Amino acid sequence: MTVPRIDPFHAVGLSTLAHQMAAEGRDIVHMEFGQPSTGAPKAAIAEAHRVLDSDAMGYWESAPLKARIARHYQETYGATVQPEQIWLTCGASPAFVLALNSAFRPGARVALARPGYVAYRNTLRALYMEPVEIPCGPAERFQLSASAIAALDPPPDGIILASPANPTGTILSEAEMQAIVALCRDRGIRIVSDEIYHGLSYVGPVRSVLQDEPEALVVNSFSKYFSMAGWRLGWLVAPPSLIEAVQTRVGNMFLTPPSLSQHAGLVAFDCREELEGHVRMYRHNRDLLLERLPELGIERIAPPDGAFYIYADIGHLTNDSLAFCARLLADTGVATAPGLDFDPVEGNRFMRFSFAVSTDRLEEALRRMVPWFARAGGAGR
Repeated sequence: MTVPRIDPFHAVGLSTLAHQMAAEGRDIVHMEFGQPSTGAPKAAIAEAHRVLDSDAMGYWESAPLKARIARHYQETYGATVQPEQIWLTCGASPAFVLALNSAFRPGARVALARPGYVAYRNTLRALYMEPVEIPCGPAERFQLSASAIAALDPPPDGIILASPANPTGTILSEAEMQAIVALCRDRGIRIVSDEIYHGLSYVGPVRSVLQDEPEALVVNSFSKYFSMAGWRLGWLVAPPSLIEAVQTRVGNMFLTPPSLSQHAGLVAFDCREELEGHVRMYRHNRDLLLERLPELGIERIAPPDGAFYIYADIGHLTNDSLAFCARLLADTGVATAPGLDFDPVEGNRFMRFSFAVSTDRLEEALRRMVPWFARAGGAGR
């Protein structure tokens, strides 16, 4: 069996270049990653300082944190999850690997939306699984639908849901979520739900798949809503039927996330007032971008229901989004993500803006981009 080919994450390369430019003295506005600019909650940081002075730490899995996460599902979604179903990981990425490796065999066919997060298809390939990408455009609000999954013949072994989604920010309606769950249950399709952007919604509450399907696997993290990306702390919720499979893989492949992060994460769960202040900032940034994007000549975007992204059609400006984003970075110091990362077929004419930056940095980015996009429009493709 040959080693699978994995495509590069182009935004990582652009970000590396952006940091090199910053080291040379350029002022860079980082809009290439979904990385909050706000930092961990103050009380979580204070708890980390306390623990550093009092605890030697080591391999450890926080029972109080697992219990708190379980309580979160009951309080937020009305979904019953036992602490023993929760596995703490070094961020959402290992949780995703853990979910796929525990639930599917090599060769399994797993369906996902295109556009979608670049690591979905690449992680599937790395694990010798087959990504089955379903094209989802404006007519589908860039989201999977029960009808699109039903059209797959043969049915896939699994699907990946993301709501809110990356790169589009779109959210599945309750009716569509329930229709997808019913179809998957009827056809024996396992669901993996990436819920890392829960808490970041501008259109009302977001539904967890666990409200409708307790046999689903759910990935989440402290990186987005909790503003703790650098702390590398996430979790996987696994159904009782997969507990043994997950447990054996955790013990051999991952062990535990940093003890310090677990102490801080437990405190972060009760910092809602501060965290909701971050969401208000993201909402303001979203509204500002929606107001100003026409000045860039951008009129066609995915509905940014949640997360902190705008996925924009720039097909009138370029057929090469990677080169376009590289020129934008070189000329203006504004780093963005090319659509090619999220859609290998049509992403050459899309780009993604992250508005997780502070409002003053977003305003600075717009000040630079408005004249640059005007010139790009005049230059054609």
